[in-house]
Amino acid sequence: MTTETRALPDDVQMRLLQAKDVTELCGAYNRNREHLAPWEPVRADNFYTDVGQAVSIATKLNRLATGVDFPCVLVAAERVVGTITLSDIVRGAFLNAHVGYWVDRDFIGRGIGSAAVEAVLDVARTELGLHRIQAATLSHNVPSQAVLEHAGFQKIGFAPKYLKIAGSWQDHTLYQRILF
Repeated sequence: MTTETRALPDDVQMRLLQAKDVTELCGAYNRNREHLAPWEPVRADNFYTDVGQAVSIATKLNRLATGVDFPCVLVAAERVVGTITLSDIVRGAFLNAHVGYWVDRDFIGRGIGSAAVEAVLDVARTELGLHRIQAATLSHNVPSQAVLEHAGFQKIGFAPKYLKIAGSWQDHTLYQRILF
């Protein structure tokens, strides 16, 4: 999928993250800073700058090159409106990855998150040869849970104080999708 894009609802495209996405991704995070704050780790102010995004993108592209991550952006009218990433890809007997995603506040409720998850699951199965995808949502993040359940994920557990989100260790609901 290095040059391919995948069409999603509302003329949104999913494609691999590129080094040239610095300014657009920085703008997307700044537009959505308040919207994302309850769902993400606390970020240093530098994260919301072009320099911070250049460092973040370079790290993600290095992880892509080594086969550990598969980072994508969601783009509408040449503007980044979200991200979706397969991370911590494990080969061997496990063939597993985690999926994480977010959608711009102005694009919520249009089926873009669900379509992006379906598209990245297809890549995981057909191009990356993965067997299982795992996801974790904050236990009170019902919209994200609905996205996962719509994409065929099954709830597999509860993890107390799983991740430090919005400055505190928070409980998560765990999901998985078996691809083959």
